[in-house]
Amino acid sequence: MVAMALAALLAISSGSVLGEEAAPEVNTLSLSEPISCPTEVESLTQRLLADLPSYANRVQQRSRTLESTRSQTYVVLAGKAEFEPLPVYRDDPTTEQVFFTTLEQVFTEKGARSQQHFHWLFLTQTPNGWYMVTILTRFGSSNPSREPEPPREASNGVVGQAIQLWLRDCRAGTVR
Repeated sequence: MVAMALAALLAISSGSVLGEEAAPEVNTLSLSEPISCPTEVESLTQRLLADLPSYANRVQQRSRTLESTRSQTYVVLAGKAEFEPLPVYRDDPTTEQVFFTTLEQVFTEKGARSQQHFHWLFLTQTPNGWYMVTILTRFGSSNPSREPEPPREASNGVVGQAIQLWLRDCRAGTVR
C-alpha cells in the first residue's frame, strides 16, 4: 500500500500518470542576443544620457557614509548633448567631445535646492567599444549671484563613475 502511494506520488511529480510518458519540459525563458553598443557618438550619447540619472544615483547611494546622510543629492536629469568640440581638442581625431548638463536636487535639513552642472565628456572608440577618456565638470551654484566654479577633472566623481559603468554595461551588451 505504501509502495503504491509512493509510486503514485513519483508519477505525479515526474509528469507521468499510470505509465504515460512525461511531456518534455519547455524552457519559456529565451536568451536574447546582446544589444550592441551604438557606433555613432550621437546615438550612444542619447542612450547614455537617458540612463545617466539612474546610474549616477546608484553610484551616489553606494558612496554614502553616515556623515553624508544629512545632505542627499540626486541627479534628476541629464540635458541634451551638444557636440561642438573645445578648441583645445579639436585636432584630435580619436576623441569625441560631448557637452551636456545635469540637474541635481540637493536635500538638506533646511530644505531642497537645485543645482545645474556642466560637463565636457571626452570619449574614444576602440575595437572593443567606447571608453571615457576624461570628463571636465563645472559645478554650478544654487545661489544665482555666485559664479560657477572653473571646470575640473571629474572622472572619479559621481557622474564620471556613472558614465564608466554605463559604458562597461554597453560594451557587455546589457544596456537596453
